[in-house]
This record gives sequence, C-alpha cells and structure tokens, in this order.
Amino acid sequence: MKTALAIEVTKTSQSKLAQTDFDNLLFGQTISDHMFVADYENGEWANSRIVPYEPLRLNPANATLHYGQSVFEGMKAYKNDAGEILLFRADANQKRLNASAQRMCIPEVPEEIFMEGLYKLLEVDQAWIPQKPGYSLYVRPFVFATDDYLGIRPSQKYSFMIFTCPVGQYYAKPVSVKVEQTYTRAAEGGTGFAKAAGNYAASLYPALQAQKQGYDQLLWTDGKTHQHIEESGTMNVMFVVNDTIITAPTHTGTILKGITRESVLILAKEMGYVVEERFMTVTELDKLLQAGKLTEAFGTGTAATIAHISKIHVNGQDYELPSKDDDAFSNQVLKKLDAIKYGKIADTHGWIRKV
Repeated sequence: MKTALAIEVTKTSQSKLAQTDFDNLLFGQTISDHMFVADYENGEWANSRIVPYEPLRLNPANATLHYGQSVFEGMKAYKNDAGEILLFRADANQKRLNASAQRMCIPEVPEEIFMEGLYKLLEVDQAWIPQKPGYSLYVRPFVFATDDYLGIRPSQKYSFMIFTCPVGQYYAKPVSVKVEQTYTRAAEGGTGFAKAAGNYAASLYPALQAQKQGYDQLLWTDGKTHQHIEESGTMNVMFVVNDTIITAPTHTGTILKGITRESVLILAKEMGYVVEERFMTVTELDKLLQAGKLTEAFGTGTAATIAHISKIHVNGQDYELPSKDDDAFSNQVLKKLDAIKYGKIADTHGWIRKV
C-alpha cells in the first residue's frame, strides 16, 4: 500500500529470518527484523522512520523508568491463501491506544502515523508473517515518555514505536483459574480501562501466588466488594449458561474494552445467543458450579483469541468444567473468528484491512 506519510527506511544488513525456526515459536521471544519509530517533541510528532530492530539507549533519569508513563497495544497480522497481508481491526487498536494515552497524559498518536507506519513496517517485514493455520504476526505498538527529568510531571518528549514477532498458539491447553478476593487489579477512577504498563506490573505478584498454588491465572474481582468478577488474568472473561453469554460490562472504567471481546459478542448475537453484559457475582458463580450449570468459561484477548478455562477455584473448592466438543460456543466462535482473520470467509463487518 502506498502511504502519504514520509517514512525513511533503513533496512538491516543481517536478517534473522534464515535462523528462525517457525515451527517452534515461543510467544514474544522471536522478534522480526525492523521497527517503526516516531518522536514527539515541541508539541508534534515527527521523524517517522523504519530502522533495524535494536536495543534502546536510555538515560537512567528517563521518566518512564521512574513514573511508568507508558501505554501499548496488541494486534495481529495474517496471510490469506493468496499471500495477502490481512490486519484484524487495527483501527480499533489505534483508537484504544489514544484512549489509554489520554488517561496517562500522553499525546495522542495521529491515525496517519499509526496506520501508515504500521502498513510500511508490515510491507518491509512481510516475510516474517507465517502462512499456516494457527500462526500469525503479533504487532506491538507502544508509546513511552523520553524526558530525562526526575520531577513528577507529564513528560514533554515521547517515542511511539511498533515492532512485530511471529507467533503460534498462546496457550497450548485449557487453563485453571482461581477467584481472587484479596488483591485488586483495578479500581473505579483508576487506569483499569487503559492498556497502561503499570496495570500489568501490579498484577504479577497476585498471579504468581496463584501459580504457586497450582493455578494458571486469576479471576479478578472488583476492588470495593470483591464480589463481582471482572477479568481473567490479562483477558476479558465470559461465561456460558444455557444459550446465554455473560460478561462484565465496561462502563465502570475498571475493565479493558477488549477488541476480541466486542467481536465475540457481535458474533454471539448473530449465532442466536443471548448476551448479558453484567457482573457475574462470586456467589452466583459458586452456585452455578455446584449445580453443574456452567457449561463454559473462557478468556478473550488478542494473544490467545479464546482461552478455554478447565478448572475454577472458588470459596476453597475446585470445580472441573465439562470438556468442550466442536459444538461448544467457544469453539464455534473461535473457528468463525479465525476464518475471518485468515480470509477464509467473507468479512461482513469491515474488520479486515488488506495491506
């Protein structure tokens, strides 16, 4: 795709492609050859460029290192059978990055810089996009403060960057989760809705404690009462009871407005399911599990798309969920989403952009 934005391209002299084992990719550990960079200074974004992927050089007084002024996004690029590059809902990621940036006092990244920088980077590194089922190119845009100043204030300088990495499946098997009723992921009035770096740092210790107890992740509850289930690990969470999909609403500002979440809910309604955007309480969850009425629970997010939950720990008791057959909603919606992303079926929602 031709772009109007002036982007200087400096290609690497030593590509890592030939040394990359695309059959054994660990998520986030294999980085493609190049990255897109733009700088914010004197009130404007400038110096858009693509350069070889390399380490950053930061002053020890860098504002992000001390005050965490950083936001990011995650999306994926795919190849269809014709070898064309397909992006899934990148426009939604661009809008959400700016919503996060606004909350963290970071200047918004113009759509032109975000989208055209992304297109050009994918064009340069298109050989890194796997062309086989279940594989994709994970795309990580992020913005961080670059002032070298220890005073507490919004930075006056920033960098916007995008790099990519080829990936396979995020979870190889269904996950076990524990309902968390001590620690809090987010509180009303806070930054829970934003993809801010600090949100994820704060979640690591509680998650580690759960892992030491034998669980893969947490079911987070609200910070006021610890009675309303909000998210699962770093994903939105959904529950299936009969023909109804139940998932937490996002109006409280404590929950990320997941793009995969929204896509699943749109498809669920088209598939004839009832969608309830409301909080599942811990008490309700416990009763449903005791009665065997909870047929499915799963997380939704860019990295995993659908992460099946096989076991839930609540109120001191472990409950195993039924195994999922091909007719299960989570499997049906996953197949439909994948078919759209890989160009196997028509995109009737305007979600796919060809690069």
